Amino acid sequence: MKSKFLSCLMLLAFCACKTDKKTKTENTKGAKMTATAKADEWIPLFDGTSTVGWRAFRGTTLPQRWVIKDSMLTFDTEMELEKEEKGNNSIVYGAEMFDNFELYVEWMVSEGGNSGIHYHLQEVSEYMSVIAPEYQMLDDLKWEEINNTKLEAWQKTGADYAMYAPDERVKIVKPAMQWNTTRIIFTPQKVEHWLNGVKLLEFTPWSEDWERRKKESKWKDHPKYGTFKTGYIAIQDHNSPLWFKNIKIKKL
Repeated sequence: MKSKFLSCLMLLAFCACKTDKKTKTENTKGAKMTATAKADEWIPLFDGTSTVGWRAFRGTTLPQRWVIKDSMLTFDTEMELEKEEKGNNSIVYGAEMFDNFELYVEWMVSEGGNSGIHYHLQEVSEYMSVIAPEYQMLDDLKWEEINNTKLEAWQKTGADYAMYAPDERVKIVKPAMQWNTTRIIFTPQKVEHWLNGVKLLEFTPWSEDWERRKKESKWKDHPKYGTFKTGYIAIQDHNSPLWFKNIKIKKL
């Protein structure tokens, strides 16, 4: 009888231990899934209601011409300024730096308009372009005519400016004053540029091919170009009217 009683106690202890181990495993898996979900959540950089986090490149406040109009982040070139501002009007999301990410932006330019999205920007130079890679945003359809200048493929919308040209065979670019969507996906293994739902290019950052292109491009005399692996997201100003909405990012 005593032997049977001890056997029952041992069996109950074994079952309790197994159940506890299973619960811990499930909790660990749940924690990992929660962490993954959090890492994969969209972070709004501009949601149509606030410019919190945005400021001038190498500045502390947002330039006056950047305003919210009809829930759009707008660069208003016709705005009468209260006082003249020094420097250019390029802006950065200065609340946080990002390393590996997926960035989504909806944007529109005027006829002949020109802008760009920079990433991994560090404020170590007075020029963003010599430091941070740029996703080019341009009025491809009218810019050459208005400026009487021929563009290279690496200067057009969707390019990794001066480094990788977009695939013109698949590119769908909207006319001025129509909305485009952009996705930039960055990891150390692969970078992707998307425009209006179509992938235009991909490359491996800091690879032999990337280094060769840098040495053969306009960045050959700028050793810090593209070398930072974390930094700010920025919007470039070329003194043309611009509109942005639904800017958001995921950490990867």
